[in-house]
Amino acid sequence: MGADISLMSISGKVVGAKLTPNEIGQINRLVEAGLYLNPSDFIRDAVREKLAAIKVIQYSDVDYETAKKEVAGYFQMKGEAYASGASTELELDYDLVCRIMDDLEKEGKMEAVR
Repeated sequence: MGADISLMSISGKVVGAKLTPNEIGQINRLVEAGLYLNPSDFIRDAVREKLAAIKVIQYSDVDYETAKKEVAGYFQMKGEAYASGASTELELDYDLVCRIMDDLEKEGKMEAVR
């Protein structure tokens, strides 16, 4: 269960986290070396980095036929590609993309690369 975080104002909100003595020591050494203004500066930077590194995929809510057209167009444009890439770029559920690829292969509209 995650922390309750809400946008209060430009100033932000205080969120607590338990760190090990080793982690605190490492952060303090970085602050002492002048890489960060204070431990809060380090933590804000670490949070920003982590948020930038994680892409949350929002799946499109489209019907099967629309998704099928999008997947067929994607593979026609890309040539060879992976189902995972199509899922991510088209924002479609991975299992749905795989099912569509199987159907397109059965219909002779797509060749499976083995």
